[in-house]
Amino acid sequence: MDGFKQVIIIRNDIAMSTGKLVAQGSHASLMSYLETLKGHKDIADTWIRQGEKKIVLKIENEELMKRLYEAFKYKQIPCALVTDAGFTELPPGTTTALGVGPWKGEEIDVFTKTLKLL
Repeated sequence: MDGFKQVIIIRNDIAMSTGKLVAQGSHASLMSYLETLKGHKDIADTWIRQGEKKIVLKIENEELMKRLYEAFKYKQIPCALVTDAGFTELPPGTTTALGVGPWKGEEIDVFTKTLKLL
């Protein structure tokens, strides 16, 4: 098996410091990895051995991010939506990031090909 990657999608319509942005992306990465590990340990292990390829993309708003999340869930592609606890910069419940995979790159790309790199 090869061609696995993880995609982290960050909202670019909300103001976050660099540190906050990195933290939210890190939450998305770990949460999504754990989702993959639960149901597809072979894919998670292969991705680790292959160097943990990650792509970070941006998205324009919460509605689009939630629609993407629902599409990935429908296709049974492991993913995780990050909602901020509100302890620092953002109001509680703010959706900030979406982690997808690790999974087959071509299956992720179907949904993310129009998004730009962050």
